[in-house]
Amino acid sequence: MNARPAPSDRARSTLKSVRRLSWAITVLIGLLAIGAGTGYAQRIFSGYYGSTPPKFATATTFKGAFNFCRAMFTSNRREKRGWDTDYPGADINFSIRLSELTKTRVSKESEGGDPDHVVVRLTDNALFQCPFLLMEDAGTAIFNEQEVVRLREYLLKGGFLFVSDYWGPLAKEQFDEEIGRALPRSQYPIVTIPMGHPIWHTQFEVTHVPQMPSIQSWRRGGGTFERGVGSGTQDARGIADGHGRLMVVMLHNTDVPDGWEREGEDREYFLKFSPDAYSVGIDIALYGMTH
Repeated sequence: MNARPAPSDRARSTLKSVRRLSWAITVLIGLLAIGAGTGYAQRIFSGYYGSTPPKFATATTFKGAFNFCRAMFTSNRREKRGWDTDYPGADINFSIRLSELTKTRVSKESEGGDPDHVVVRLTDNALFQCPFLLMEDAGTAIFNEQEVVRLREYLLKGGFLFVSDYWGPLAKEQFDEEIGRALPRSQYPIVTIPMGHPIWHTQFEVTHVPQMPSIQSWRRGGGTFERGVGSGTQDARGIADGHGRLMVVMLHNTDVPDGWEREGEDREYFLKFSPDAYSVGIDIALYGMTH
């Protein structure tokens, strides 16, 4: 019997990549499943529909570990809840999972306490302590002139902005216009982020941008879209600096942070959306903090 030929270096590399990917997915789903159960009930935020006052940074907030930063802004109309959509559950849960699924050190409010997440105004000096910044419902945002200047300074000095959970053409047009005031389109064009871009392979192999709805929209119809937007209309776009570093990543027509916030609330919603939500979010955050 002829011996089977030895695999080539490329084949061995591909096999190792597949094994690493399978292992990563198994670990991700396993950890999330633990969090969705009762064992982590005091750690994982779930099932909250009230309003929480913003938690601003203090003189002792930034200690050299990761602090989840969320941008506060003014909205000119109501679509969701404005800047505090999915706050603070998404911020808390994402920070916990980032600490579990990566080697990132996450700041805690106290020993064994919640992650030390913060809200920052675009005019706050604390903004420049944030390597990763989230905006939700940003399609309703209106920036004043001082905010435009400070946001431009933040991004050009190495800051990173992730925008998600804004839906439909009006929200897309409005945020494009507002971010264009900080980063003029003639110098910093908005471009499509292809799936071959390194951002989608930072830790998890993301093969497509998932469309996910808020849990409320999903319960009403069971689909992946909301606000009258059709399935499969999501897109990933970004803005890079002169060296090709992505400064802004915009996922339109998808509510990635709800997959973080609601992971402990509904098992079916969790299984359908949370693993993808964390894969996408962690890849984006790690890219933003390392480039």
